[in-house]
Amino acid sequence: MMRSTEERFHMSANGIRQPIGPDDAGIRPYHESLICADYERCHPDDSFEDLKHRARFSKEDQGLLRDWMAVAAGRARQQQTDATPEIRRPSIAA
Repeated sequence: MMRSTEERFHMSANGIRQPIGPDDAGIRPYHESLICADYERCHPDDSFEDLKHRARFSKEDQGLLRDWMAVAAGRARQQQTDATPEIRRPSIAA
């Protein structure tokens, strides 16, 4: 069985190792589900799973995966914001 740190992708640039995607292994599949169809629509001869596989070996694919995972994080934040009811402050009558 693989630990969550082994499943997470990392990008190494200029000697600095940076994680790609969320820390929590349980959230990663959700984030991937937010972008998988769009990635495959934009890259008709490729699959998101193939990109993840290539990202283990290719800097270019690591960068592409990082960019797509950033889109996923933004979409997840937006969905969370949309699902959270807005707190209304009472108006002060003059």
